[in-house]
Amino acid sequence: MKQPKRFSVSFLLLFLCHFLLSGCTIGESVAFFVSNKCPFPIWPAMASNAEYPVIADGGFFLPSGQTQKFHAPHTWSGRLWARTGCNFNSTSKQPSCQTGDCEGRLACNGSIGLPPATLVQVSLQADKSKPTFFDVSLVDGYNLPVSVSTKPLAPNCSIGGCMKNLNTMCPQELKVAGLDGSSVVACKSACLAFDLDMFCCRNSYGVPEKCKPNMYSKMFKDACPSYFSYAYDTPAPMMSCFSKEYVITFCPSKWGAQFAM
Repeated sequence: MKQPKRFSVSFLLLFLCHFLLSGCTIGESVAFFVSNKCPFPIWPAMASNAEYPVIADGGFFLPSGQTQKFHAPHTWSGRLWARTGCNFNSTSKQPSCQTGDCEGRLACNGSIGLPPATLVQVSLQADKSKPTFFDVSLVDGYNLPVSVSTKPLAPNCSIGGCMKNLNTMCPQELKVAGLDGSSVVACKSACLAFDLDMFCCRNSYGVPEKCKPNMYSKMFKDACPSYFSYAYDTPAPMMSCFSKEYVITFCPSKWGAQFAM
């Protein structure tokens, strides 16, 4: 996904109508419930695709065990991720967050996060005949497990978490160390780590026939079978559903206990 642009005045007015005027929110927006089941705080963040409005200021603080609800226009498209290890009071020139940082801001306000970070990608549709698409991508790497589902839960409309903690099994060449230098806070993708066409599926490797799974993407797939492990992952692990409410859970289920930082 490309860097989002500033939205126009018309989109701003539409955004205000959705969320500020009485009677506009119901039926004209989609609700997201973001839940933190990690044993530490996270800072969820969102970045809209070009021409779509910023939602929930682009990011917020979410303590362990809590859930926050926000709304998006019913045709919104963009990405969501979790930042970890943030300190917005630091005077250091280093990023404010150990993973997923967006230019040192608490409210990302449209800025895309610094990879590697596990990405939830969403494309909403207002018309029931045009289903919403969503997926979880590790194309740029991984920092936390996440699950996505509709509310109420519908058959074949959910993406589960991971079977293994990728940070604990990440190869040395892909590891991102925490500030203490010893803990691993994220795992880069091969594309992000090596910037080679064969891993990034570009240029002469820019077609599915040429860009095949590699040892790193296979490791990602083994740990998180419901996620995109590389650009041409097949069959594409993408959900196609329609709902007015979605639940995004970081460190879902029993696996959250594995991610103490």
